[in-house]
Amino acid sequence: MDEEADDGATRLMTTGGDARIRLDPLTRLNRYHSAPRPSDALAYASSTANDISAPAFDHVRHILEEVGPAPSAADYAARLERLRQRIRRAYFLKDSVDLVFAPSGTDLEYVALACVAGRAPGGTHNILLGADEVGSGCIHSAFGRYFAESTALGLATAAGQPVPGMGETHVEMVDIPVRDPRGRARPSAEIAEGMDRAIAGAEAARRHVLVHVVHGSKTGLILPSLGDIDALRARHGDAASFVVDACQARITSPAIADYLDREAIVFVTGSKFMGGPPFSGFALVPPGFRRRAEPLAEGLATIFRRAEWPAGWPGADRLEESANLGLLLRLEASIFELERFQRLSLEEVTRVILAFHQAVRDEIVERTPARRVAPYPPGERETADTHPIEMRTLSTLDLSGFGGGQASLDDATAWHKALLAHGVRLGQPVKCVKRPDGGWGATLRIGLSMPQVVARAGLADGELESAFAADMARVRQALEAVSA
Repeated sequence: MDEEADDGATRLMTTGGDARIRLDPLTRLNRYHSAPRPSDALAYASSTANDISAPAFDHVRHILEEVGPAPSAADYAARLERLRQRIRRAYFLKDSVDLVFAPSGTDLEYVALACVAGRAPGGTHNILLGADEVGSGCIHSAFGRYFAESTALGLATAAGQPVPGMGETHVEMVDIPVRDPRGRARPSAEIAEGMDRAIAGAEAARRHVLVHVVHGSKTGLILPSLGDIDALRARHGDAASFVVDACQARITSPAIADYLDREAIVFVTGSKFMGGPPFSGFALVPPGFRRRAEPLAEGLATIFRRAEWPAGWPGADRLEESANLGLLLRLEASIFELERFQRLSLEEVTRVILAFHQAVRDEIVERTPARRVAPYPPGERETADTHPIEMRTLSTLDLSGFGGGQASLDDATAWHKALLAHGVRLGQPVKCVKRPDGGWGATLRIGLSMPQVVARAGLADGELESAFAADMARVRQALEAVSA
């Protein structure tokens, strides 16, 4: 296809979502400094947003040739059904697991609320874990409110406005911080204790509790542990349902199976570790939820299309029967990357990830004031070593020692943008380091993606180490330049 057609594929992948995916007419980049087209930037930004790999872009162009610029609702439904089957095969899931597609991970919160609607007379009590470690818009969507000025259907909304039939049904929320005031990760037992109290209080108010678990937060945390989840389930039974925020997609098939076996809904997005362009997501829903589901709230017709919910889901017939081509193309890119990655052996994946992890240490941590932010509570290094190998694809760097030794989060935000002039793009800053004056310290994140793992899996050990060392040296030099 020619350049005009390539631009068409890029443009279409910026439609069918909210303002976060739109490209600035001058820079031709979105607010995350990326775009759904191949780029020659040195990008280790999978914790925030990706460009798209050349192979995935070719795949998207092929899909676009097949479906055309205006697929019918029936074509859209058939394509999404094929994606459901491909995702099940990639993650070794049973056919009974339902999949709901959404324009972003933020929209997936509505799926969880819909799955537990009507479970108790007092409404839903939503326990969100670590608001600073998940997407900012989730604060609104977890309340059953709109989070942007428009939806994927192009309907104008206002952030904080209730979604009809959801925010009006007594959705309440409590946020349990995953880090203490000094920025250290809280132990799983402490998190579970807070959850236990919140669940008990909600039960007394005759509310059903939706408990969030974090599997791979913005800084790589997994909380609470499976053992603590089991204890909460045993103690509270049907009074609580669990949803796993694995939106970073740094999760293995066995880990997904562990959560689904515990009747937990699992959120995954295609735009982080999976390597697809922003934004797309899907919820893996155990079969028991459909059997007990209330009809979908009327307001969900402003957010979802009919085919994005499984056929026969109660109330799905009130959703618009149309196609979201932008979402379909973004999903196709993401699942293309997932399938390529899942074809690698565990040994191949481990070898690449450990080489990346070591290069970050050797070229940045050992040669600059940067320090890794621990993705585990104090004293629990051994527990973290048992986490899936994918968790080592993300390093959160404490850069507060740069720029004279008191670098702030605002400094990091400026550096994040300034790195672009050096051809380097990293993950955005996140609040997880406290300075002595009480302010938030500078952080940036270096994240590997599935397509990067695939691209380097064929290299011999020496070539692999040299390639990552060269990349991290370039990142280091750019960081030193922008922070000087």
